[in-house]
Amino acid sequence: MIALARTAEVTAAQAEGRPVVALESTIVTHGLPWPQNLETARRVEAAVRAAGAAPATIAVLGGRVHVGMDDAQLEALARATDVAKLSRADLAARLALMADGSTTVAATMICARLAGIAVFATGGIGGVHRGAESTFDISADLDELAKTAVTVVCAGAKAILDIPKTLEALETRGVPVIVYRADAFPAFWSRDSGLPAPLRMDEAHQIARAHRMRAALGLAGGQLVANPIPREAEIPMAEIAPLIDAAVAEAAAQGVSGKAVTPFLLGRMLRATEGRSLTANVALIENNARLAAEIAIALAAQETQA
Repeated sequence: MIALARTAEVTAAQAEGRPVVALESTIVTHGLPWPQNLETARRVEAAVRAAGAAPATIAVLGGRVHVGMDDAQLEALARATDVAKLSRADLAARLALMADGSTTVAATMICARLAGIAVFATGGIGGVHRGAESTFDISADLDELAKTAVTVVCAGAKAILDIPKTLEALETRGVPVIVYRADAFPAFWSRDSGLPAPLRMDEAHQIARAHRMRAALGLAGGQLVANPIPREAEIPMAEIAPLIDAAVAEAAAQGVSGKAVTPFLLGRMLRATEGRSLTANVALIENNARLAAEIAIALAAQETQA
C-alpha cells in the first residue's frame, strides 16, 4: 500500500467526515507562469475553503505522494523550472526513483482515489489533439475517466483540442459528461463550443447523487462535470478560434509533440491574447473549485444520510 503524506488540514477533515476537494499540480508547474501560478494556487485553495471544504493539492515530492501541501512546499513547486509532468504511464516510475513530479488530471485522479477523495477540480481536461488521426496524440485523461471513480469538475476540454472527437471518445468510453446549468458544452476560455451538452444538471446535489448512483450500479470510472467559465471572463469562440488555429499550426511547424504540446500552445495563447487567456484561466479554475466544493459537500451529506 502506498503511504500518502497528508496535510494536517486534510487529515482532520477526513477523520471528521468533512468534504475534501483534490486539486492538480500541473497547473502550478506547467499551466501558468510565475508568479501567477503560485497566486492562483493559493486563490483556488482559498476558494475551496470559503465554500466549506478542505483543499488537497496533489503532487509527488521526494518520491512520495503528497495529498495537500503546506505553503512552503507549494511555493517551491511553483518556483521549480524542471518538474516532471506525471500521468498514469510514469507515476509509478517517478515514485520508485524517489523523484519529484506534478500530477496531470489522470495522475491526480489516481492519487485522489487512493486518498479517498471523490471530487477533483481542474481547469480543463486533456483529450483528442487536432490531427490525432495521424499522430495518435490522445490524452490519458480520457481513459482515466473511464477507469477511476472520481468526479472531475472542469471548464470543458481545452479549446486547443479537437473537441468533437474528445466528446466522442468520452461517449465511447462510457464517461458521463454533465454540463452545469447550460445547454452547450463549454470550451475552456469560451462558454459555448458550438456543441450541445450531452447531459445537463443544475444543482450540485444532483451531480453528487449521480456519482453515488454509478457506484450503486457497479459502473467503473468517474464522471466529467463541465462548468462554463464565468460570463464576464470568457473569450468567445469566434474571437479565440483563429488564434488557436495559428498556435496549433506553429506547434506543428516546430515539431512540438507529446506532453510539450499543451504548455507550448498555452504560452502562445497568452501572448496572442495579450494576457486575457491568463485572466480567463484564473477565473475558470476558481469557478470550478467552488463548484467542486459544493459537490463534495453534497456528497458528504448524502453519504451521512444513507
